[in-house]
Amino acid sequence: MGFVSEFQAFLTKYQVLGLAVAFIIGAASTKLVTALVTDIVMPIIGALIPGGDWRAATLQLGPAKFLVGDFVGALIDFAIIALVVFLIVRWMMKEDATQKR
Repeated sequence: MGFVSEFQAFLTKYQVLGLAVAFIIGAASTKLVTALVTDIVMPIIGALIPGGDWRAATLQLGPAKFLVGDFVGALIDFAIIALVVFLIVRWMMKEDATQKR
């Protein structure tokens, strides 16, 4: 078996092209969800929390300065991305289950 045919077998067996497409779509959806959180969700939360820009909130413990607001924003981003991925996978698995019957 030549190198080219071996490489094609690898791509087919492990569905590398599908994985690459999923990775690209995942990166794009991450940007979309981050924009949703930053541009829509966070201004609403910022208006409800006194003090305004809570993403810049810090916690000073002696010489250490912790960027608590930035961390909480990243947690919210992660939670929304995880929810979207969960909903997509659940929808795909439901479609897959209906086709197997």
